[in-house]
Amino acid sequence: VQLQASGGGLVQPGGSLRLSCVVSGRTLSNYCMSWFRQAPGKERVLVAGISRGGGTIHYADSVQGRFTISRDNAENTGHLQMNSLKPEDTAVYVCAMVRVVGTEYVELDSQIYNYWGQGTLVTVSS
Repeated sequence: VQLQASGGGLVQPGGSLRLSCVVSGRTLSNYCMSWFRQAPGKERVLVAGISRGGGTIHYADSVQGRFTISRDNAENTGHLQMNSLKPEDTAVYVCAMVRVVGTEYVELDSQIYNYWGQGTLVTVSS
């Protein structure tokens, strides 16, 4: 199983980035998918999660209204659109997934996720 994240980079405050996470070896439609981030010296936190069917979405308060999570089960790919980026968004962003039964359930506990990507660095700086 492989989760390949991409799309990170250096962006100025107020800018945008779109992260992608391509899944191979599993059928994404059976999994809840989320994005986590870890800033230097800080714990990993959930940024956004999306249910198998895409009908339930959870955002961290810090990104609500600026980030949009989506998924394309046919393409086995998830995305995180990040707008109005702030310096405090600087972190390594990691996609993760966990198999769940409910089609509209979002797992919020990072300890439950069993498949993780390698991470992509997002740096927001002028």
